[in-house]
Amino acid sequence: MTGVAVTDVLVDGRTLSYDDVVAVARHGARVVLADEVLPRLTRDRAVVDDVVDRQVPTYGLTTGLGARSSYALPRAELERFSVRTVRGRANAVGEPLPVPVVRAAVLARVNGIAGGGSGVRPEIPRLLVDMLNARVHPVIPEVGSIGASDLCQMAHVGLVVIGEGGAEFADEVLDGGAALRRAGLTPATLGPRDGHVLCSASPLAAGVGALALHEAAAVLTLAQAVTALTYEGFRANTGPLDARVLGLRPAPGQSRAAAGLRALLAGGELGDPRNARRVQDPVSLRCAAQVHGALHTALDFADAALRPELNGCGDNPVVLAGGDNPVKPAGGGEILSSGNFHTPALALAFDTLALALTQTASVSAERMRRLLEPAVSGLPANLSPYGPERSGFAPLTKTAQALVAEIRMLSVPVSTDPRHGADAVEDDSTNAALGARRLTTILVRLRHLLAVEAVVAAQAVDLAAPSELGRGPALLHHAIRAIVPRLDDDRPCGVDVEAVSRDVLGREDVRSTLHTWVTEAAREAAAPEGAS
Repeated sequence: MTGVAVTDVLVDGRTLSYDDVVAVARHGARVVLADEVLPRLTRDRAVVDDVVDRQVPTYGLTTGLGARSSYALPRAELERFSVRTVRGRANAVGEPLPVPVVRAAVLARVNGIAGGGSGVRPEIPRLLVDMLNARVHPVIPEVGSIGASDLCQMAHVGLVVIGEGGAEFADEVLDGGAALRRAGLTPATLGPRDGHVLCSASPLAAGVGALALHEAAAVLTLAQAVTALTYEGFRANTGPLDARVLGLRPAPGQSRAAAGLRALLAGGELGDPRNARRVQDPVSLRCAAQVHGALHTALDFADAALRPELNGCGDNPVVLAGGDNPVKPAGGGEILSSGNFHTPALALAFDTLALALTQTASVSAERMRRLLEPAVSGLPANLSPYGPERSGFAPLTKTAQALVAEIRMLSVPVSTDPRHGADAVEDDSTNAALGARRLTTILVRLRHLLAVEAVVAAQAVDLAAPSELGRGPALLHHAIRAIVPRLDDDRPCGVDVEAVSRDVLGREDVRSTLHTWVTEAAREAAAPEGAS
């Protein structure tokens, strides 16, 4: 990365991280192509030009697409076919995707191209990078992918590349050509295959998935911290977090989760289980490490499935230049049919992550309810200090359950939904882009739900009045009380939940501090846990 500013993201097709995607998509970081990218693309393009010159039957290059793959295209039609490929596939509908999602998808496509294998003209990824850096954002409708490449949505990016379609620039939606001109850019002239490359692979699934996994990891840390705050208010028994207990049945992820909870509770009284109020707590508290451990494991699965998609070639067919193909002599090259566009593992991983987030949501709502029940918590009913003539936090249980209901609905698996595309040849697809997109909504709802639990848990801590809090609960309690007073007489609490979700759980310094404490502890726990 020599010579690249810290705000730049270097794209080489191999090493793009989730932090990089967030930096470009949400924070406007500048994108720079690595030095080796354009020579790599030039070598690949020479193979494409050679195949075109010799009129070798090649899918989507010298033949039609889908059910028309047996139709040989006349040489004079190849450039026009490339443009028609873009125009004919820009069929997505619905509200425009948010700008960060568009940026993530375009970045994912650039990185997929940068690694080689697509055979696209180098001018195309250079223009896509220029569009990102000039903040020219194609208008991509939200619905159109069934996971057999994100064709019908990414074609809307292709339209802007050729000066058509629509794009947002300087907070205004313009004709694609006008947006490029205002940004000082020139539309591209497509050569053979370029149109297909612009529409190909699964960059929406990859880009949105990267944003979702980045946020899911942060939300898991927040869930750990809010749980620790509830532990303090409930005076929970930390015996189930003991590493010796967990070692007797090393379920995946649970040791990491338990270590994180112990790290957050460090410095408080609950580190000693003898300070617990009860011998046996409800499952939602007692088994928090098991539930959060399952989310750890789901994130591991999703990471393993997503990284190859984010840093790999999802094109069909793929170009193998001579240096990359051990079968061919040096200087040779060929184009081979590929199944790299198919993403069943990615779709399954997104489904798994959605289910794990739902489990985390369910126990959060249940912990919140236990805090309101005096027979279980030992605290005043509904955490109101004034008695039964006040509602306290009881009405918030409805909000919590409504959030859980939405999350549960969104967790229905989409990877098993039967779909088909072109007759006889496209008889399976994955819905990976849909699987990624619904994670975004789940994570927003889950953060609201954790804010509900946090508001209630802070009140429980006030009423329980422990002499000393663990460092994680102390940090959260202080941050909450800085913006939300304790509940005395009844008042609207929805605004309090919104404020905590936005200004505490969404605060970068809070997230960063909690992340440091939890990840250090999880790293120490990872070795004995093995593969989990």
